Amino acid sequence: MRGPLAPLRSYGSGVRLLMVNQFAINLGFYMLMPYLAVHLSGTLGMAAWTVGLVLGVRNFSQQGMFLVGGTLADRLGHKPLIVSGLLLRTAGFAALGLVGSLPALLAASAAVGLAGALFNPASRAYLAVEAGERRVEAFALFNVFYQAGILLGPPVGMLLTGAGFRLTCLTAAGIFAVLGAVQIRRLPARRPDAAAGRGQGPRPPVLAQWRGILGNRPFVLFSTAMAGSYVLSYQVYLALPLEVRRLGGQGPLGTAATAALFAAPGLLTILLQTRVTAWCRARTTSGRALVWGVLAMAAAFVPLLLAPALPLPDGGGWRWLHAAGVPVLAALLLAVGTMVAYPFEMDTLVGLSGDRLVATHYGLYNTVCGIGITVGNLVTGAALDAARAAGAAPLPWLALLALGVLCAGALLAMDRTGRLAPPGRGAPAEPAAA
Repeated sequence: MRGPLAPLRSYGSGVRLLMVNQFAINLGFYMLMPYLAVHLSGTLGMAAWTVGLVLGVRNFSQQGMFLVGGTLADRLGHKPLIVSGLLLRTAGFAALGLVGSLPALLAASAAVGLAGALFNPASRAYLAVEAGERRVEAFALFNVFYQAGILLGPPVGMLLTGAGFRLTCLTAAGIFAVLGAVQIRRLPARRPDAAAGRGQGPRPPVLAQWRGILGNRPFVLFSTAMAGSYVLSYQVYLALPLEVRRLGGQGPLGTAATAALFAAPGLLTILLQTRVTAWCRARTTSGRALVWGVLAMAAAFVPLLLAPALPLPDGGGWRWLHAAGVPVLAALLLAVGTMVAYPFEMDTLVGLSGDRLVATHYGLYNTVCGIGITVGNLVTGAALDAARAAGAAPLPWLALLALGVLCAGALLAMDRTGRLAPPGRGAPAEPAAA
């Protein structure tokens, strides 16, 4: 039986390097970031608002600069932006472990975020172009490496942080430094996108290019619909851990249940992603796969909606199983939906761009989804508090379910009218029966 990484050998050196690169990026990031808040509030004794400010600056600088990073990648080439981002994150992570003043921490946090805005659109655009007609399969494999880094990062970070948070920061910085050196030596260079103006006469103004992308109505509609799906998937970081803590308490059992929220979906994705993608490719179109993926994400909130009907045990192992079982089931359904949708989502983005300014399109897409996640998390958090205070705990789950159905309906309408097809193509034909 072929393992989940078996298809890696069939790709060129650039694609293989980007896969390993993404694993190491997530390994370094997730070995450090989950423990940063504890370091800031505990070791440095910072107030809660300053901890939130430092963490928020990282997120804002990354989400806010994705479009700029993508534009630079199309104009200067993908490799220079990948290398620059890796080296900038090296400096940012090292600084987080070495400085203690608020201004220095804010600068380091901003550097970490900006680094992600530089290498993320560039690496995805590079992968899309190099994989060619095999984009869907390449992004499925990319997600395997992505999830493996997320899965291994926290336990490695926990071991390192036990010896000191500075060691964790310097180790993460070392990973990114090695990655940067490897990209310089081994990643094949690609010419900048001709649509950005390099070597094709006068360079088009950046604002004119951005206006052109914003005028791409199918792309904007697709980005908006998928932003809603990201609100759903990111509840594994917000609503689901809060539900685990509400049901299981703050003790070791609650901590173990919270860890299962991340470990179980990560393992499922590593084992099944490429098979799920192959199954979808054989039986449906890209548009329909997106619809079914988002519907699976919406269905993740049905168990949480029905859970109040189950009696809550007073204590012991049954209470832990209740506290962990329902949220973990929801997290697994979110993972299944992501497995179905993600490779086709990335492929659809390239198609809607018309294979022009791919990194810029990725950058704007990430910005739209980032805004959606921020607004969605604020609303979800407020809704959870208000619903529990009013004795109507299921209402936030019902709202998230409705959001998923609405996004899936929007994607279905776009698919039926041919708006998910690349420019110049009509509505996709129905697939033959399997």
